[in-house]
Amino acid sequence: MITRYALPEMTAVWSDERKFETWLRVEIAVVEAWAEAGVVPRADAETIARDARVRVPDVMRYIDETHHDVTAFLRSVADSLGPESRWVHYGLTSNDVWDTATCLQLVDAADLLAAQVAKLRDVVIRRALEHRETICIGRTHGVHAEPTTFGMKLLIWVDELRRHQERLALARDHVAVGQMSGPVGTHATVPPAVEESACRRLGLAVAPVTTQIIQRDRHAHFVAVLAGIGASLEKFATEIRGLQRTEILEAEEPFAEGAQTGSSSMPHKRNPELCERVCGLARTLRGYATTGLENVALWHERDISHSGAERIVLPDATGLLAYMLHIFTGVMDGLVVYPERMERNLQRTQGLIFSSKVLLALIEAGMGREAAYKIVQRNSMRAWAEEVPLRELLAADPEVRERLSDAQLDALFDARAFLAHVDESYRRLGLLPA
Repeated sequence: MITRYALPEMTAVWSDERKFETWLRVEIAVVEAWAEAGVVPRADAETIARDARVRVPDVMRYIDETHHDVTAFLRSVADSLGPESRWVHYGLTSNDVWDTATCLQLVDAADLLAAQVAKLRDVVIRRALEHRETICIGRTHGVHAEPTTFGMKLLIWVDELRRHQERLALARDHVAVGQMSGPVGTHATVPPAVEESACRRLGLAVAPVTTQIIQRDRHAHFVAVLAGIGASLEKFATEIRGLQRTEILEAEEPFAEGAQTGSSSMPHKRNPELCERVCGLARTLRGYATTGLENVALWHERDISHSGAERIVLPDATGLLAYMLHIFTGVMDGLVVYPERMERNLQRTQGLIFSSKVLLALIEAGMGREAAYKIVQRNSMRAWAEEVPLRELLAADPEVRERLSDAQLDALFDARAFLAHVDESYRRLGLLPA
């Protein structure tokens, strides 16, 4: 894991200490299951559960000798026990331990990420409610379209984060499985009942059918879900980056004045560097998702081509997303919003943003759609080219005056007329009373 940027809790999940401790949990669970089945003496199982230990420095030293991490691990565990150590790893193959333990680590990582997504969602909800009536221009193709509210922009994110919570929960379920099925998955050396008992002790479901490994479509889905969350964070961050442009400046990520610097050469710079960082890391996550998909296809009952990649991808993907969520939650918590600039930007197009309202009003007044469209478009293009208010041009157009009064035109050029149903979207998400 890129530990410089990872959060301590996530770093701990993927540390060597946690990995080998989790392997030991799996081994103890299997020993206890064998004891339940009457194969391992109860006294030996109790001694193993009480006394078995693993020392990471010893494991690393033994790996240099054995060139096999599981046998090195077993040797370290045996150092802490007496003759009863013969029951540790009884009937198992390496991946019975490795894959089951990795799934336990993924469950822990998923729980940390789920808590972070929930925290970000709550912050975005607060800001969406705060700016429910903060009017701003909506943009399509980067061009002014019609008025919306800044809260509506954020409300979209709330709904999206809720969907990601559902996806993450499903991905967690798909990796919350264990296996103790032997070298090719036939249970030749570990009966299904022992596997079921051990997995129950670990809080895992049993993978119904396996080869030597738990199938990697589960892991690929998990990493793809993380990449999907990253893609949404990139989308959110890109919006803030766009709104922070000098020509727009409707919102700005927090900046520590007096301490923070934006440029080594230009003291005036306040750059959206946090949002840019999120966008860059999202690209890395998508690359990890590709690696996860590449790991699905293995030779026959198992090869090792996925193993080296997973040692990088699983810790880094969870660690990077945790870091991204941490950064962006801080951005949203401290986001600076400029309603006055939003109002100023609304006025920049001489009222062109009200063209659709005028079009509909002319149609309602009896004019054909094509004719009405041409009238509004003609006046809109002139307003744009000559920088004359559209309201003024329409008031002077005989075909418009024939059908719409001054009072009607005034009503059409009211930005709040576009926002009559905004609260309904909030109600649909349960953020306002029905």
